[in-house]
Amino acid sequence: MRNRSNRLFLSVLATMFVAVVHAQSNATADLAKSEWVSLDANDKLQYQRLPQGDQIMDFSHAGYKGGGIALPDVPVRVSVKPSGTGDDTKTIQAAIDQVSAMQPDKYGFRGAVLLTPGTFTCSETITITTSGVVLRGSGTGNEGPASTIQMAGGKHTAIVVSRPRNRGAGGVTESARTVLTDRYVPSGSVMFAVENAADLAVGDTIQLRRPVTKAWLEFMEMDNLVRDGKPQIWIREGTRTVAERRISAVDGNRITVDVPLSDSYDAVYLNPPGTEVVKISDSHRLNQCAVEYLHIVSPPQPFNHTQQLYAAVRLNGEDCWMRQVRIEETMNSVSIGGQRITLQEVSVVRKARHEGSSKPSEFSPNGGQVLLDRCSVEGDNVWFAATGGGISGPIVLLNCTFKGNGRIEGHQRWTTGILLDNCHLPNGGIDFKNRGSMGSGHGWGTGWSVAWNCVAKSYVVQRPPGTHNWAIGCIGESTPLPRPFDRSPLLPEGSFDAHGTPVAPRSLYLAQLEERLGKQALINIGYP
Repeated sequence: MRNRSNRLFLSVLATMFVAVVHAQSNATADLAKSEWVSLDANDKLQYQRLPQGDQIMDFSHAGYKGGGIALPDVPVRVSVKPSGTGDDTKTIQAAIDQVSAMQPDKYGFRGAVLLTPGTFTCSETITITTSGVVLRGSGTGNEGPASTIQMAGGKHTAIVVSRPRNRGAGGVTESARTVLTDRYVPSGSVMFAVENAADLAVGDTIQLRRPVTKAWLEFMEMDNLVRDGKPQIWIREGTRTVAERRISAVDGNRITVDVPLSDSYDAVYLNPPGTEVVKISDSHRLNQCAVEYLHIVSPPQPFNHTQQLYAAVRLNGEDCWMRQVRIEETMNSVSIGGQRITLQEVSVVRKARHEGSSKPSEFSPNGGQVLLDRCSVEGDNVWFAATGGGISGPIVLLNCTFKGNGRIEGHQRWTTGILLDNCHLPNGGIDFKNRGSMGSGHGWGTGWSVAWNCVAKSYVVQRPPGTHNWAIGCIGESTPLPRPFDRSPLLPEGSFDAHGTPVAPRSLYLAQLEERLGKQALINIGYP
């Protein structure tokens, strides 16, 4: 009876919360005030810092072109009609190849391939391997006509947008190298000192290569993972995690970058060998590519995700997007890599229940500056969204809706800088936690991550050593846990601030975006 009452109370709170979040009024008097991020008397954002200067980062740089830029409408160059009887894969691929051979315009666009309304039967993967190419349908079928890719034949991914690595010359090149000299660079910072900035200039793309040292592994208590009597490796000593940024200013040996750093850099645990700062160029990465206004359907898959699967989209590029794509019955549906990617109104529906204890991830946002805006998943026994290892945010899920008993989490091996902003998963969970020896040593999944004004059934928000995670203005039950497979005490919790009461501003991402770029940036991305 008590559990039933608790569920009823949570449901009522969730309903009230959604009503507040989606109210048309801009008033904030009915919202609580966060101790970590708040609006001052002039409606400017104020941030509380941790003792070493760390703060909640500015997440507003997530998305196409770094946030606040309208997704383009690229001119159609070729149209394709469904055959009605045969396999349409080669016809669609030929149209894409035709547009790929065209010269790009001054904006870098070659053109769009338009699929007219109807059903296109595809038994093989459709690939985009050239920058400036868009695959566009005529609608998802939610309202009006649909261009449907009906997956058939052997298990495969419907659409892959990526330049293959075996294409020959190309890829990342390095032209300058130095090291970080600050004793401590806080999470959320945009400025740091290097040993020698003589070969670095405004506009350069750099990588901060943060070493995985024995000292850091011990500090994170990730050097003692064991499962079934066998040692498990969280992140291998001697490797590095990488943050990619662009230089916006150089003053002597002090560098300012365009996007705040999502992790901290503590010389106590990283020296030697220290954090490298390397100037790079990546001629291999696709840019200005998209998949939009499309319906993708696969045969039902009521089995475990470790088998060969029908998947929907694999997109790896820079300044690319997906817009209004409806996906049904695929598994491990959408995987993202690269930089500055927007997914807008992408939905995944799975009616065939996934089987097994390990779960597929329907959204895998494994890139930097990734924005999932008004996306959704409906399904049970899945990760609604989960990150892989070593990803440097910001990664933002904004106004997303999830139905079923799935979860969202920093899944494994230290992704930093995730923001879940006004996400609604009343029967699911949000986890920023230590997975210990689960998987093959997933360990700490994420640090420096925030759930803001979310509704979920449960939260596991833990505090990694030397780091922080936050649940602010969220509704749902906190669930303290020990490290899995250990006879250890409950792990320290992160900050639950204004728990059970939504806070101002209603959306952290949108408030940060408006403060950085003005109201027009909100209009550009569909928030008038």
